[in-house]
Amino acid sequence: MIPFVPHRYAAKVNNGYVDLSREQWSELRKNTPLTLTADELEELRGLDDPIDLTEVTDIYLPLTRLLNLHFTGSKQRSSVLSAFLGHAGQRVPYILGIAGSVAVGKSTTARLLHTLLARWPEHPRVELITTDSFLYPNAMLESRKIMHRKGFPESYDRRALVRFVAEVKAGVAEVHAPVYSHLEYDIVPGAKQTVKNPDILIIEGLNVLQPAPPTSLAVNDYFDFSIYVDAKVEDIRTWYVDRFHKLRRTAFEDPKSYFRHIAEMSYEEATAFAVNVWRDINERNLIENIAPTRGRADLVLKKGADHSVRRVRLRQT
Repeated sequence: MIPFVPHRYAAKVNNGYVDLSREQWSELRKNTPLTLTADELEELRGLDDPIDLTEVTDIYLPLTRLLNLHFTGSKQRSSVLSAFLGHAGQRVPYILGIAGSVAVGKSTTARLLHTLLARWPEHPRVELITTDSFLYPNAMLESRKIMHRKGFPESYDRRALVRFVAEVKAGVAEVHAPVYSHLEYDIVPGAKQTVKNPDILIIEGLNVLQPAPPTSLAVNDYFDFSIYVDAKVEDIRTWYVDRFHKLRRTAFEDPKSYFRHIAEMSYEEATAFAVNVWRDINERNLIENIAPTRGRADLVLKKGADHSVRRVRLRQT
């Protein structure tokens, strides 16, 4: 159950969401301490994300306070159920989902929450996994002729992802996930990421709020709370192209990079390439698959053109 929001913030309610300005949201921080340094934030932020400590204080400290209250309420409900069933309480991991477009900054949000939540005394063991780990290997995508739809819902091993989250939620001591290399743009053969009995598991990905096919379960059926990172399509397009150029000057120059050939393009050629990829793949995926799931989120972070969060929409129902 979402904690009660004071009446003075409830003037704008739309479709079950309370719409809060940045200033209203920041006041909900209360006494939550800042446990992050500027140097640590520099390591956590994305390549093109200009987030600073003011953003952390105004947006992410109130968010961690909300999540901690929600986490505490979830533990209490688990204890009630255990008492009713008459057996010793089993720790049930809290699952947090984070969704949004390519280049919107959801990975920075996930890494930041991973660090901040782990510093609350109530939940020291916080794990983070991205759904990139559950993409089908490139060879399979090519055999199915959907390599051009990488990142679309059908490019993921949905059953493996749901099984992974179900096992974590059930308290399995060690659960393993594949490893995805952004450098090589593919699943790493034989590599595994191990999740060991976390207090909180954060799952970040494009399509984590997608509904399940009939008679099936979706990964978000296991979520205790979900966040959608939102922005105007034209702003995300600009961020995507800017990030593309930064990668062209850094990671793409690595000889092992799948995109090594792009590093040799001129600025104009690379811009045209990035715009085409955005238009034909990422924007299409955003409009057709990702944005329609925004209304399923418990909380929406709405960003402005400068990447800072301008409004927060919190579900009350």
